[in-house]
Amino acid sequence: QVQLVESGGGLVQAGGSLRLSCVPSENIFSFNVMGWYRQAPGKQRELVVRIDSGGNTNYADSVKGRFTISRDNSKNTVYLQMSTLKPEDTAVYYCTAFRQSRQYWGQGTQVTVSS
Repeated sequence: QVQLVESGGGLVQAGGSLRLSCVPSENIFSFNVMGWYRQAPGKQRELVVRIDSGGNTNYADSVKGRFTISRDNSKNTVYLQMSTLKPEDTAVYYCTAFRQSRQYWGQGTQVTVSS
């Protein structure tokens, strides 16, 4: 069973930064796509960003220019660098990975941005 472990969430003031980490139980390049979703209270889970094995990325319009996804092969880790955070970025952030027809999820990490 694939496991994805997220870390790095917390409370930050508007305008601040946070970096989330996701460590899968298998090599990150064994997945076709990895990425991050988020879910705010009372809202549906939404895509934040995804990256495929070739390094192509797809960002939600709401985070373009503020968030950056990256991979560290030596640490088998996918990062989400979040800058210029806004209160509307408050949500539980989930790491996800796709392989063939299956999608895997982490347990989520809370990000709270105060105004």
